[in-house]
Amino acid sequence: MQHRRFLALTRALRRSHLLIAFALGSLLIGLTPLLGAATSAAAGRAPEPRPVPEPFEQRPATTSPHHGVAPANAMEPAAPVLDRAGWTATASDEETAGENGRAANVLDGNATTLWHSRWSAPAAPFPHSITIDTHRTAVVSALVYLPRSGVANGRVGEYAVSLSTDGRSWGDPVATGTLADDGSAKTLGFAPQGARFVRLTALTEAGNRGPWTSAAEINLLGDPGTPAATVDLSRAGWTATASDEETAGENGRAANVLDGNATTLWHSRWSAPAAPFPHSITIDTHRTTAVSALVYHPRPDGANGRAGAYTVTTSADGATFGAPVATGTWRDDDTVKTATFTRTENARFVRLTVTSEAGGRGPWTSAGEIRLSGPAGPAVHGAWDRITGFPLVPVATAVLPGDKLLAWSAYAVDRFGGSNGYTQTAILDLKTGKVTQRRIDNTGHDMFCPGIAMLADGRVLVTGGSNAEKASIYDPATDTWSATTSMNTARGYQAMTLLSTGEAFVLGGSWSGAAGDKAGEVWSPDTRTWRRLPGVPAAPAQTADPAGPYRADNHMWLHATSGGRVLQLGPSRQMNWITTSGGGSITPAGPRADSPDAMTGNAVAYDIGKLLTLGGSPAYEKTPATGRAYTVTVSGDQVRAARTGDMEHARGFGNSVVLPDGKVAVFGGQANPVPFSDATSVLTPELWDPATGTFSPLATMAVPRNYHSVANLLPDGRVFSGGGGLCGDCATNHPDGAVFTPPYLLDADGSPKPRPAITAGVPPRTAPGTTLAVSTDKPVASFVLMRAAAATHSTDNDQRRVPLASTATGTGTYAVSVPADPGVVLPGTYLLFALDAQGVPSRGEFVTVS
Repeated sequence: MQHRRFLALTRALRRSHLLIAFALGSLLIGLTPLLGAATSAAAGRAPEPRPVPEPFEQRPATTSPHHGVAPANAMEPAAPVLDRAGWTATASDEETAGENGRAANVLDGNATTLWHSRWSAPAAPFPHSITIDTHRTAVVSALVYLPRSGVANGRVGEYAVSLSTDGRSWGDPVATGTLADDGSAKTLGFAPQGARFVRLTALTEAGNRGPWTSAAEINLLGDPGTPAATVDLSRAGWTATASDEETAGENGRAANVLDGNATTLWHSRWSAPAAPFPHSITIDTHRTTAVSALVYHPRPDGANGRAGAYTVTTSADGATFGAPVATGTWRDDDTVKTATFTRTENARFVRLTVTSEAGGRGPWTSAGEIRLSGPAGPAVHGAWDRITGFPLVPVATAVLPGDKLLAWSAYAVDRFGGSNGYTQTAILDLKTGKVTQRRIDNTGHDMFCPGIAMLADGRVLVTGGSNAEKASIYDPATDTWSATTSMNTARGYQAMTLLSTGEAFVLGGSWSGAAGDKAGEVWSPDTRTWRRLPGVPAAPAQTADPAGPYRADNHMWLHATSGGRVLQLGPSRQMNWITTSGGGSITPAGPRADSPDAMTGNAVAYDIGKLLTLGGSPAYEKTPATGRAYTVTVSGDQVRAARTGDMEHARGFGNSVVLPDGKVAVFGGQANPVPFSDATSVLTPELWDPATGTFSPLATMAVPRNYHSVANLLPDGRVFSGGGGLCGDCATNHPDGAVFTPPYLLDADGSPKPRPAITAGVPPRTAPGTTLAVSTDKPVASFVLMRAAAATHSTDNDQRRVPLASTATGTGTYAVSVPADPGVVLPGTYLLFALDAQGVPSRGEFVTVS
């Protein structure tokens, strides 16, 4: 009954405003006290409610007809709400004198009863924590927090979530964040794992009104089918047997789940008489292996036999199987499913037992493929840090000096629409992990779906989007936003890049503004005005998207070169040279080898005159993505494209980041790109090595990162990956992110590798052609400049890796040469990295080259 009341309350809240129901969202907002009239806590009475700041705009979004609409499956959480029967709750402190504020109230199914930190004199200071004991070990992926409505006091500001199997050993938090001061219900997601105890710790009150914390209800979400920090195990030598299989009416043998072909099936016996439930299939790996998840591929050609309720057990000898390591019920759809184990098992045999058909269509079970996953090896696959919660969905991001990450969404924190004239922004301090939030009104600009360019002086130019003609500038030196002259052409989903001249170039963007060719234009930092380029129409650079121009000219891949020129190398299969002097021009540069159009893919400059393009699909949405990758080499006027190794996974809406060692990491995306959906998510990042032209798997992501997700190289050589969604009352909003540590920074046991450090010689500003006298704390092999970058909608035209010539001048001292060509080192802010002989990078030092 409590479970049903909670679900009903959740649905009611979703129908109101900013509920983000998906388990792996990561916002925790609104802990408010049930308090009496205005009196003083110091006098032993309830603290006085104070004025509440104006809440975020919560009007329904006026969705553009050009924009995808969230599909039905985006409205339902992927993770189940766990049954609270038998749970108990305890708190670090609770109010029992002035009110019934006991911890147990968060589990009673009644949102009008509260846990409240002790406020009767003396009030308990921060931190305040509440611990849920489920009295059994289960896979947990999120804490769902329900505040009471009305009074604002007690809303959580900074928070942490920790897990334990025994209530004594907690380890590091699995989720942290700083939350907005509003009263909407939120979920707090983290990497799914087995736990019995879940602890929420409030470190501050969101509005700084006092030392108070409260909660009306707390629930936990179970396995969302997205295991963290795992990698696929090699299936070489494996065999499969089943409790029963169909051999008369079709080839439904168990062995088919290991053949790499999802169209060949294991099927339970259906020829008369059909075998009743349960049906089981057992994988024999023929070696003892550490296993932490089972991955189930439903048949792709129909619904019959999709597994519903299931258990997974393991065995060392094939005869004795222990207690289940995973249980649950999979949804009735064709997406790949994962059963995350409550603990890693050293086993030879893994058995999947199915006790119901997902759609209740009959006593059948089938499987296209079955895979097993094991723990990732940090030195080979890298590692993920905890989830960091944002007070908004980070749809666009930019890396800033001072180890900051700027992020923004739209007029609202979780949805877009209309032309409201303001934007929700946040800044993550990478040193402290704190997130601060601000609504930007003074530029009159809703910056959803913009073009972005990092300017020569380190400022960030943002153009178009929902307010399609507007242009705004963020100055990290003063932490201020200002308006600049509006564009001549209203745009949304346009492409931008800085030019070697220091000007900014923009092209395309038919998502916003009047229909028509969105020809190029250039912004001058000297005059702060836009100059039309009638000789650079968008049409030659468009894809053949069946939806027409408003999709065909979106998110172009632009690479600026010498003399103010730009190579447009995608997503259209036809590449083009663009000149920006005078009225400009656009001329063909040849096809991208045998690549078709690749909208929703991306490109990244991994070396001087060398780019890698990855993934994408022939149309913006609802067409299968590709796993193809191509290298594009630029030498003067010559452009050569060639196919390199394919990714293991086809993906659209993914994000790619070049690392200081020249390798390229690709995160997230979907096999079949659909805006706002998490179906067909690719959860395994991959790493491309230019030396071999091949991709290798990285540690699995805990959260899907698809449409409206981002990824950025950070100053310490790690990568931020976050966002996805922005569809309002949907379950696929991901207001969070996580930092990935690439394998070049980790030893086999997960400890940090010793890394070099730059100790002197990096000025705040230098000029092209300069030689720097750089000192390091130990010998290094090379130096590289990495341009501070900005990302949105899978596109980051600001990324650029520039290897530098260097000469040792003494012990730990080097003469490091900055190229003289501004077409190689575009004006702007860079990170200078030193790398040792093993390719381990130092922390990057910011330097503006202009």
